[in-house]
Amino acid sequence: MANDAPSPADAPQMTLSAFRALAEALRAEVRKVIQGQDALIEMLLVSVFARGHCLLEGPPGTAKTLLAQTLSQVTSLHFGRVQFTPDLMPGDVLGVNLFNFQTGEFRLTRGPVFTDILLADEINRAPPKTQSALLQAMNEREVTIDGVTHPLGEEFFVIATQNPIEQHGTYPLPEAQLDRFLFKLLVDFPDRDAEISILAKGTRGPAGVMKAGLQPVMDRHALRDGHALVDAIRLEDSILRYIVDLVRATRTDGEVLHGASTRAAAALAGAVRARAALDGRDYALPDDVQSLFVPAMRHRIVLGPTAEIEGRTADEVLTAILNRQDAPR
Repeated sequence: MANDAPSPADAPQMTLSAFRALAEALRAEVRKVIQGQDALIEMLLVSVFARGHCLLEGPPGTAKTLLAQTLSQVTSLHFGRVQFTPDLMPGDVLGVNLFNFQTGEFRLTRGPVFTDILLADEINRAPPKTQSALLQAMNEREVTIDGVTHPLGEEFFVIATQNPIEQHGTYPLPEAQLDRFLFKLLVDFPDRDAEISILAKGTRGPAGVMKAGLQPVMDRHALRDGHALVDAIRLEDSILRYIVDLVRATRTDGEVLHGASTRAAAALAGAVRARAALDGRDYALPDDVQSLFVPAMRHRIVLGPTAEIEGRTADEVLTAILNRQDAPR
C-alpha cells in the first residue's frame, strides 16, 4: 500500500522525464568545474531537491567552496556567502536594524542570510552564539530580528563547510545545529586521473570558473516543480518501516550513547524520495535507504565510551547497524 499519494490539486507540474533531464543538465554543468567528485555532486542534488541543508567536511583544497559557488552559477537563484571567523556576530549573518536620522525610523539592513543558496564557509570557526543564529533560518526558513519575523522563502538552502584538520580557533557545532543538516558529506581528494584533468583544464578558482562557461539550467520555478515531484514520490509501508527500524536501532545499539531522532527519520524519508526521482523512478527501493543512511545519520549520533575506546567511527557503527537490519523484499 502506498503512502502520501498526492491529490489531483497537488499533482506535480513536472514529469519524471523532464526532472531527469533537468538533473542531468545540472550534473553536466557542475562537472565542467568539479571533477572526480561525482558521488558528492549526486548527494548535493539529493539535498537540493529534498529541501535539506548540507554540511561538507574535508581538508583544504578539495573544492568544497568551489562546489557551492558552481551550484549557484548553474541556477538562477540568489547566492550569498558568509566567511565564518571567531569575531563574527549574529548580526553579521542575519542583519540589523539601523536608525535613519532623516526619517526618524529604524530600517532593516539585511544580512547575507537573505538569499536562496547560502554558503556558510568554515562554519566551525564561528563561536556558538553565531552558529545558533542559523538555527531558526535552517529549520523554519525564517529569521527573527528585534521581535519581527522575516521569511526567507521555501528555496532557502544552506551549504556549510568545515575543516577537520585545524582545531585551534574552532568551535564544534552543537548537536542541535548538526541535526538541521540533512547530510554530512565527507569530501576527499579526487583520484590521480581526475587531479591531472583538473590541472590540464585549469578550472579551479574564479578564472577557471569563468573559463568553464557555466550556463544556468534551473530557475526558481523549476526548483519548485522539482520539489513538488519529489513530494509526490510514494513510499511503500515496507520502506517506511525499514527507515523507522534503522533509526530506532541507533537508539538501542550498545555502541551509541545518543541515537537519531524522529526528525532524522523524516529527513531520511525525504532524501529517499529525492534519490528515487533523480533515478527516474516514482517509487523507492531499499537500495535508496541503504545508500543514504550513513551520510544522513553520521552527524546525528553520539558514540558511547565503548566505541570510542575501540577507536570505532560513526560510519563503522552505522554500517554495522545497516548490515544487521533485514531489508524489505
